[in-house]
Amino acid sequence: MYCGNCFRDNALVSELRRQGHDALMVPMYLPMTLDEASVLGETPTFFGGINVFLSQKIALHRQAPAWFRRWFDAPRLLKWAAGKAAKTRPEDVGELTVSMLHGEGGNQHRELEEMVAWMSRLPRPDVVFLSNALLMGMGRKIRLALGTRVICFLQSEESFLDSLPEPYRSEAWRLMAERVGEVDGWIAPTRYFAERMSARLGLAPGLVRVAASGILLDGYSNLPTPRAVGTPPVLGFFARMCPEKGLDTVVSAFITLSRDGRIPGLRLKVGGGCGSGDIAFVTAQKERLRVAGLEESVSFHPNVSREEKVAFFGSLDVLSVPARFSEAFGLYLVEAMAAGTPVVQPNVCGFAEIISSAGGGFVFEGMTAEALAAALEEVLLNPVRLRALGETGREGVRVRYTDSVMAIEVLAATESILSKIGRLHAE
Repeated sequence: MYCGNCFRDNALVSELRRQGHDALMVPMYLPMTLDEASVLGETPTFFGGINVFLSQKIALHRQAPAWFRRWFDAPRLLKWAAGKAAKTRPEDVGELTVSMLHGEGGNQHRELEEMVAWMSRLPRPDVVFLSNALLMGMGRKIRLALGTRVICFLQSEESFLDSLPEPYRSEAWRLMAERVGEVDGWIAPTRYFAERMSARLGLAPGLVRVAASGILLDGYSNLPTPRAVGTPPVLGFFARMCPEKGLDTVVSAFITLSRDGRIPGLRLKVGGGCGSGDIAFVTAQKERLRVAGLEESVSFHPNVSREEKVAFFGSLDVLSVPARFSEAFGLYLVEAMAAGTPVVQPNVCGFAEIISSAGGGFVFEGMTAEALAAALEEVLLNPVRLRALGETGREGVRVRYTDSVMAIEVLAATESILSKIGRLHAE
């Protein structure tokens, strides 16, 4: 499983340390799959996925002896579970999601107590960050046990929660809105998502700070010079290979452009995460391309390394990921622009916000394959503009969307939140 939130959190902790701060990342559920060096060190994994599942399903397991439960947290077993988790659908974990939001009152209260007991043996932190709002249930326990402040990142929770079946969907949103007072502050990666989640959680306008996600630029400066004008253009998609990210829309647009001969020699490269639960969908897209007689013009690059990912972005003329759900950010946009590759995105979510800030692409109206094909045709038939967009985006990312800038913005948001709490207490 390749998770953009995990990539972002790992990069943030690494950069905070580089800037001289004492930062520690505590993993939960399953071993992390990263494409950069992990900052975990010897930190154990808490809320082991197998024990969390058994605690949810079997009441007796919640009282099982510690030695028995530790057996299920063996690295080899958790690695096996991670492979199975790739098949997990949101509709299968509604009950578990609600239980986790109940925190100390949920079926995973023992896992929470074990994690907090371990954290209490460390030096008291100035602040504990929760990676996303699905972890809000542990905020109160952490605040009281550690005597610290808790700040919650907002990172694409909305689409997951909205995909839960009833009654779990409504109950999860109700619990989150009920427990907002148990968190000291909020940080979102875009203004769009800050406003979106403020409305969904009933937070006062302006309460959520914004700190954009960023990436490590190592390797991007070593990419080859821009592709020569006149060579067959390459359209790219890089994200999890699933319907929610719009891979089928990109395939449809590619078939349209190729069938009509509007972009002679056009090729398509598809990269990103592909778990066992995605294989059937990907196979269906490959069959569509085969029927259209285009299989030789397409290549798939699943689960690549970081070096392969950077090279992938550098090999494209344009990238598009027409995600269908409420995307909080979209690291793939920043990664593509860092490689000098322009992006073409639907005018939804925070895409326009990111593209406007970095300057490496443009947005189009509509979420159809026809609208995407028209937008791609416009940019691909103007190679001079395409190259200018690529260079503008590359510089924009260097100024606005690096891991260094991300850490600085997170620290500024944190200091703002803590100072406001201090003023309120003084009053």
